[in-house]
Parts: sequence; C-alpha cells; structure tokens
Amino acid sequence: MSTDTALRPEAPSGSPRRPRMSGRAPARPAPVAAFHSVSAATAALLGLVALGALIHEPVLIPPLAASAALVHCAPALPLAQPRSVVVGHLLGAAAGFAVSAAAGGSAWAAAVAAGVTLTLTTLARTPHSPACATSVVIVLQAPAPARFVPLLLGSTVLLVLTAYCASRIRRRAPRYPAYWW
Repeated sequence: MSTDTALRPEAPSGSPRRPRMSGRAPARPAPVAAFHSVSAATAALLGLVALGALIHEPVLIPPLAASAALVHCAPALPLAQPRSVVVGHLLGAAAGFAVSAAAGGSAWAAAVAAGVTLTLTTLARTPHSPACATSVVIVLQAPAPARFVPLLLGSTVLLVLTAYCASRIRRRAPRYPAYWW
C-alpha cells in the first residue's frame, strides 16, 4: 500500500467516493508581489478618480475597477491583454448603446446587452468580462455617448499603460503585456 492511499480515508462501502475539495487554486503570491500589484491597481484607480475630479466627470466606473484588478493581478491572462481591455470595453459600450436604443433602459435590456457584449468579444477574440458590465452600466445609467466613449477609451488606455509601467518597476514582476494586439 502506497503512502498516498494509506493517508486517505476509505469511502464507506457502497457509497460513492467524494472528490477532493482542495482544488487547484494558485499559490499565494509573495507579500512583496501582492503589495506591488494591489498598490499599482489602487494607484491606477485613484488616477481615474483624480482625472474625473479634474474634468468634473465620473471617470471611474465599476467595470474599470475589475479591469484594473485583471491587468495588475493577473497580467498573463488573455482577459488582461491590451487588445481585450480596450477593444472589449469599446464593444461593450457599442452593445450597451445599441441595446439601449432598441429596448430602453430596463434590467432585461441590460442582461441582453451583456449577452451581446459577450458574443461580440468572443467573436472578436477580445475576451474581457468587465466589458459585459460596461454594457450593463450604459443600459441602466444612459450616459451621453459623446462624453462617455472618449472617457472610456482614455480610461482603458490609462489602465493598460499603468500596468505596463508597473510591470517594469519591480524587477521580478511578470511582464505586461504578454502581447499587445
């Protein structure tokens, strides 16, 4: 009998064996790496708030906070790459405005807009889950497109650039992006 099987409890006869619940969660990051990622993401978000205060427009929206978390804490994921962040949010905005124009500003329309965004980002090979939330925000809040879209574009580019810079500050940080386009 091997050591592995000796340490595992036997399933009672006649009952199905339960799968291990430990999963395959990633290892905890080193404290320095975690501090670097979290502080870089927070600084980027504070930059968006400062920009919004400067121009008297709300620039920080919840989907951008989710994008900041992705680009700073999981920089190798396809969802975190510049193409996905920038184009994904723009596709989400387009879907949000289109669905809002066609169906109004209900929660039902917001759900459809999120589905349309998911379809568009999948077809465009720009997976970015926060972009689905962007379309929901647009349907439910009805911002003016002429003001919202340039701010969204600028914000996503700013998030990408801060992630790029942050990945070069700490020597052992994973390099961002894995690819640009």
